[in-house]
Amino acid sequence: MWSFLILTLKIKHYQNFSRELSLAKKIAEYAIRERTLSSKDVKHIGLKSVIANQILRKYAKNKTIKTVNSVKLTVPSQGIRFTKKEIIIPCLKLTLPIRFNISFKKINQVEIGETFAYVSYSYEEPCQYKPKQVIGVDRNTIKHVLVASNIDTGKVLKLGKKCNHIHTKYKNIRRSLQKNGKHSLVKKIKDRESRIIRNINHQISKKLIDEAQNSKAIIVLEELKDIRKTTKMRRKQRYSINSWSFYQLQKMIEYKSKKFGVPVAYVEPQYTSQRCSKCGHIEARNRKLKEFHCTKCGVVENADANAGFNIASLYRQGISRFSTDRDVLKGSTDTPKGENIRNPETPKLNGILSLEYVRNS
Repeated sequence: MWSFLILTLKIKHYQNFSRELSLAKKIAEYAIRERTLSSKDVKHIGLKSVIANQILRKYAKNKTIKTVNSVKLTVPSQGIRFTKKEIIIPCLKLTLPIRFNISFKKINQVEIGETFAYVSYSYEEPCQYKPKQVIGVDRNTIKHVLVASNIDTGKVLKLGKKCNHIHTKYKNIRRSLQKNGKHSLVKKIKDRESRIIRNINHQISKKLIDEAQNSKAIIVLEELKDIRKTTKMRRKQRYSINSWSFYQLQKMIEYKSKKFGVPVAYVEPQYTSQRCSKCGHIEARNRKLKEFHCTKCGVVENADANAGFNIASLYRQGISRFSTDRDVLKGSTDTPKGENIRNPETPKLNGILSLEYVRNS
């Protein structure tokens, strides 16, 4: 039995749909006011019935929506045709080029905004390859957001150093705005920070998946559920812990791994930062800020890289759980329903990749 991912591509359409979008907003307002599901009732507005039906279903059934700010033009699968090179939407006289290397089975719908078209499609989930190597991933609140350590080659990949700087920058901006009484701008600044971090997490997860694919490796992550409740933290650490987007990054790694057939497993995080990856000695004094210094064998190593090797080692010892097992325990095996890509090309890292080195075995 085949399983499918539902993904969404963001494509620039280069056309003016201001008239149609204005009509769509009128239909949405009518749907909220009259709670009708019949396109005959809004025929006089002048929008194609195939689009009007989708708007009525969305806004008439949802009784929590009271006002309308903006409405997209939603075209269902029956109103869409596609070839190997393009997507055709006859009711809007719109043609979108296909520039992505994925053989999708079905286009579920297309949403048209002022600038972009959001193409939702079903993609057959590939079979996972049999891993030949193991990459342990350590996620952090400060310094590098993600450090990936390949236990077989000794290669270490450090990603996301920019995130900590962004959090600190926007924290100071919000503090300054609050002191000056400009409370209306605080939420806008917070939203801007979230968008930047989300984009960086997309790039980090893509780089990690590429690394795993190239080396045919399994990605091993720590199970960080309830980490904010169980971690003892000082007052200075509270902001970094509470602003830590580890779960968002985890979900991105999970759905990208399913998209490309990369296996993912989880291990418990206990003592991964205190254990020596060389001799296995566990002691709190081993951890020295940025460095790990084993009090038994004397090895000195980057603390995050050492934790990554320990995570990979736990998987090798058989102390792990696969991501599919985690889905079953949560009562669902559904795959993630979204992937937003700014453009079809692979995004540039723009300095996100901070450091890469090979560990001496």
